[in-house]
Amino acid sequence: MSNRRIDSEQGHWLLAKLGKKVLRPGGKELTLRLIDNMDIKHEDALVEFAPGLGYTASLLLDKKPKNYTGIELNEEAAQLLQKKIHTANNKIINTSASETGLESESVNKVVGEAMLTMQPDHRKSEIIREAYRILKPGGYYGIHELGLAPEEIDQEIKKDVQLELSKTIKVNARPLTKKEWCTLLENEGFKIKKIDQNPMHLLKVSRIIADEGILRTLKIGFNFLTQPKSQKKVIQMRNTFNKYEDHLIAVAIVAEK
Repeated sequence: MSNRRIDSEQGHWLLAKLGKKVLRPGGKELTLRLIDNMDIKHEDALVEFAPGLGYTASLLLDKKPKNYTGIELNEEAAQLLQKKIHTANNKIINTSASETGLESESVNKVVGEAMLTMQPDHRKSEIIREAYRILKPGGYYGIHELGLAPEEIDQEIKKDVQLELSKTIKVNARPLTKKEWCTLLENEGFKIKKIDQNPMHLLKVSRIIADEGILRTLKIGFNFLTQPKSQKKVIQMRNTFNKYEDHLIAVAIVAEK
């Protein structure tokens, strides 16, 4: 499997393999609030960066935009999602969010969740810059990412959080404070319209039930108990999240071009 295919060792794909559909740090609740704040209309050309297995894509399509384009780097995820949503108006492009190939000022709304966190800071800026390029003036860019608290977080603690998250979830996780997320967006020309947040309770039972429902939660629990290798990795992730619970939040921001 190439590095552009799903790596089941990475935390989010491991959880997906166990049956978890909602893989966003602030849960379904924050995703829904972000979508509401995006004010998606029927005439909107809509782009989603890194739709993964398509949970948020289905919520966005429920808004009936004029068209939907998913930009997905993972070949396997792109193929699976293409089969689910392909119509004359909806498509998936297997490419990088920093080089979408879309025309400048061609879309009204761009959404990206839990993907900038996994990029080094210069790469975050490249992706934000691409969102700005493809948006029409007045268009919205909405992000839902892992955040750090408090705003004045000790730099040593910040390094520890980033290092331990990277080791545990097998990606280069670099969460930022709300102010730092806003600064990245503003540096590329965006104006902040709305900031929202939730606790980062991705692996707490109450959040899993709220996100997945009782029946799917039971299915996830069964898969967890019957897959010892996955079980060990999930416990490591949960322990890391619990260790830094006071410093981890989920942040949703809507910015305007």
